[in-house]
Amino acid sequence: MSRKKHSKELKARIALDAIKGQKTMSELASEYGVHSNQIGRWKKQLLESAPDVFTRGKDKETEKKEVERDRLYKKVGQLQIEVDWLKKKTGYLG
Repeated sequence: MSRKKHSKELKARIALDAIKGQKTMSELASEYGVHSNQIGRWKKQLLESAPDVFTRGKDKETEKKEVERDRLYKKVGQLQIEVDWLKKKTGYLG
């Protein structure tokens, strides 16, 4: 028996219905054909990731810039070590 694959839209709809609490988990499970434990997991995931929806785009951009800056600093350090090594090997002590 192969696993069912549900779309993210369906998962969100089911989780929202579970959060609303207008129907019991067993009612939702029979309505959508999904096990009630799975609905509980999707509900938990939605509640945990909900605050991320309200993060500003600038926060994500800032994080991307920090990652890029760290990568560049690492590269500069590596190149500096290579230059120092080449100076030592060629006898240039400037």
